[in-house]
Amino acid sequence: MSNPIIESQDILQNIDTSSLVDKAEKSLVDYIKINKLKVGDPLPKELELTEKLGVSRTVVREALLRLKSIGLIESKKHKGAVITNPDVLGSFKKVFHPSLLDNETLKDLFEMRLALEVGIADFIINKITDADIEELEMMTETIVSGDTALPWSIEDEKKFHGKLYEISGNAMLLELQELLIPIFQYVHQSGILDKPIVKGEFISHQQLVDVLKQRNADAYRKAIRIHLNNHFARILASK
Repeated sequence: MSNPIIESQDILQNIDTSSLVDKAEKSLVDYIKINKLKVGDPLPKELELTEKLGVSRTVVREALLRLKSIGLIESKKHKGAVITNPDVLGSFKKVFHPSLLDNETLKDLFEMRLALEVGIADFIINKITDADIEELEMMTETIVSGDTALPWSIEDEKKFHGKLYEISGNAMLLELQELLIPIFQYVHQSGILDKPIVKGEFISHQQLVDVLKQRNADAYRKAIRIHLNNHFARILASK
């Protein structure tokens, strides 16, 4: 006589464990993509979404709330949910703290900041003005030395390098720079990087300004790379 329990187990299949809200959220995002909705375009009303998705109004509201939390939609009077320009870095801001990230992620972010610093050279040179250079020079005159282990301070980095990102004209890069600086400092001083801090060849902020005056992207790229030499050496040695 066959065992009904065994027979039942034989026909079991993998179960989709994602919640109804997860599925509703994905369906809404797919709907936005497929219909090529743009900023300002409305989504169907809640009741219509409930009928089309075959779920409760509570599920629809929760899915819409998720999209709202990431800045993809917003509520408009008499229009309901409409597409908005999302805050791309919004979700990152919530986790951009060293205590919430493991060491490998922290190292990756450290590397990303180094790559950005060197990579934006052409944008900076293309857009820098005499007024920008004058402002950068004024910053170097008021620089306060960092602790004995570092030839820079966090505040100097924020102001000087923040200005460079501002000059690049890319608002996303500027916002990302502000998020990365505290993590960069933490990784540099935390012991995560195996190689100790060694003051070797170094180009100061003032020397960087002198190079910027040349309006030569290759020269600036080389100078900023030397400015960051110690950081590159430490992260590469830790791999």
